[in-house]
Amino acid sequence: MTASESVAEASAERAAESGPGAASGEPAVAVDGLRKTFGTGEGAVTAVDGVAFEVERGSVVGLLGPNGAGKTTLIKSVLGMVLPDEGEVRIGGVDARASPRAAYADVDAMLEGARNDYWRLTVRENLRYFATVSGVDPDSVAARHDRLLDRLDLAAKADVPVRDLSRGMKQKVSLASVLAGGAGVVFLDEPTLGLDVESSRTLQRELRRLVAEEDLTVVLSSHDMDVVERVCDRVVVMADGRVVADDSVDALLGTDDSHRLELASADFDSDLLAVLSERGAVVGTERFDGGGRVEVSADSDELYALLAALDDRGVTLDDVRSVERDLESVFVDLTGTGEP
Repeated sequence: MTASESVAEASAERAAESGPGAASGEPAVAVDGLRKTFGTGEGAVTAVDGVAFEVERGSVVGLLGPNGAGKTTLIKSVLGMVLPDEGEVRIGGVDARASPRAAYADVDAMLEGARNDYWRLTVRENLRYFATVSGVDPDSVAARHDRLLDRLDLAAKADVPVRDLSRGMKQKVSLASVLAGGAGVVFLDEPTLGLDVESSRTLQRELRRLVAEEDLTVVLSSHDMDVVERVCDRVVVMADGRVVADDSVDALLGTDDSHRLELASADFDSDLLAVLSERGAVVGTERFDGGGRVEVSADSDELYALLAALDDRGVTLDDVRSVERDLESVFVDLTGTGEP
């Protein structure tokens, strides 16, 4: 059974019921106090540690974290594929543990490393199959399938077995299969993996269009910061099993009053750089032949104080540059790792 099929199995009643919480104003996804530990005793590993967040309907929320942060365990716990030790998951206001069939009736998923389609079937046959698994008459969504095939540049391959497609094309078929039944909430784990630049941008545009036109809600996990920055409305960042940031992309990129500068000077020796690294405004230092470099993130008062301290030490600045933050630099600051 594929990942898409295992999640979709709970949605067989979709044809008889509307999506959970559709008219109630409830968040599409609500997670509260989720915790999951593997093993016991000294060897126990807490993969998810008290995680809480909400996903509003019609939004795209990115889930970021370094390897081992707990993202995969969190996603599988939300989807009911892993049983959490504590906490609550509500989909459209429905308790996923108490009423899993009702909760997941409008949910589908595309998970990294899992087969989301059948390679012996053609592209169109996959879409029809997964619509059927989701409890939807495939003939009733044939027009939707045609739109998906067209917008994802799969129309010319509609009658080709998936096994004969390139890796990038297979990835797009996986996405189309997840969307084939018209689920209102979808979880996408590395949806652009294996795609070339143009195919990735096509997929990103299609996701935003579906969100805007069909009230689709997306939880997206990716190591591609550009994809997250372009597609997501909000980002949840995890580290060591916990949420370390949960905010809009604009807010995380620094629309506050802080300044990010790079200061270079021949007077920056190892001892001075060590002292400066202890200041809260300094986020990075680098020593090189003939001097050093300091990166600063500070509000005006902190910046003036730092410059005054450097002046008191007789430091002459050779270069001052403004640093434009991107999501990757924010991620490194939040998690303390260079591996998004």
